[in-house]
Amino acid sequence: MNGPSPSTVIALDAMGGDDAPEVTVAGAVRATHTLGVRVLLVGDRTRVDAELARHPDAPAAIQVIHAEHAIGMDETPGPALLHKRGASIVVATDLIKEGRASAVVSAGNSGAAMGAAALRLGLLPGIDRPAIAMLLPSRTGAAVVLDGGATLDPRPENLRDFAWMGSIYAQSLLHIEQPRVGLLNVGEESTKGSALVKQAYALLKELPINFIGNVEGQNIAAGDVDVVVCDGFVGNAILKAIEGYAELFWSMLRERTGSDLRSRLGASLLRPALQGLARRFDYSAHGGALLAGVNGICVIAHGRSTPLAVENAIRVAKELSDQRVVEQLTSSSRRVAASSAPPALDREQSSSGDRSH
Repeated sequence: MNGPSPSTVIALDAMGGDDAPEVTVAGAVRATHTLGVRVLLVGDRTRVDAELARHPDAPAAIQVIHAEHAIGMDETPGPALLHKRGASIVVATDLIKEGRASAVVSAGNSGAAMGAAALRLGLLPGIDRPAIAMLLPSRTGAAVVLDGGATLDPRPENLRDFAWMGSIYAQSLLHIEQPRVGLLNVGEESTKGSALVKQAYALLKELPINFIGNVEGQNIAAGDVDVVVCDGFVGNAILKAIEGYAELFWSMLRERTGSDLRSRLGASLLRPALQGLARRFDYSAHGGALLAGVNGICVIAHGRSTPLAVENAIRVAKELSDQRVVEQLTSSSRRVAASSAPPALDREQSSSGDRSH
């Protein structure tokens, strides 16, 4: 990863999330210390300043930008954005448009974050639907799965766009030179699946990416694929199922290991390994997901984010900014608009960033 970059400025929706602004402010303080970034906390100045006062170690790199409103997690995004134009997520997103921030991070209403990004920043040339590019753990590291819930009813052309955007994202964030891209289906054969998937398969075959064909759910966990393409309904269902089963597994494990003395002794010996495994499935370790397809870096974090999760979401935003992901996507998407099929990533741009961890 690149070294600290004091010039990187991240706009954080301080009012977004189940426990905002307490958690968002704490995460911002952590990020300024560990990542060397500047953070613009956008939200109710009175409440945000009160939280900052609880952190005497908060550096001057944190600045508060007042926002009159906040959009709640249960509000309908469209009407909320229309009637709350001074909402924290809108003000934070505008900071990118104004050139005052490199990226925006929000753990709040994801629909509002997506709507604000699309309306205030616009979509990339040739792109008409965005996608949430989420990272899921695998045996070999992680896989980029998109869409995670931004576009529920895509056309085949949208899945084609998700494929090349996911490939660029995996190159930039996971540092994989030629990511293996798969289309999620009920079988590996090209003749299987819905009409949407079959038509998308034909389009992905024509892309100059490392398309390996159809993949199934177990291939994600096995590490057989680096980028998985699917519609937003399926992608979000996968994410929620993984989160649910991870919580079920750890709760059952705690119950069993605390049942008797022998189990507790065994658990104490296994604790370091189990803690490392738990971190692989902990959403707070991944931080947030890129909203791919908008003309700016928008990272969407989990509504239940902890300070660590907010810190890591800011880390993801910083890395994407340092790797100039939007510039890479824009360069490719302009060529998409002028041709029938999107080209591969500009290798000169891809190699310009630091590829090491």
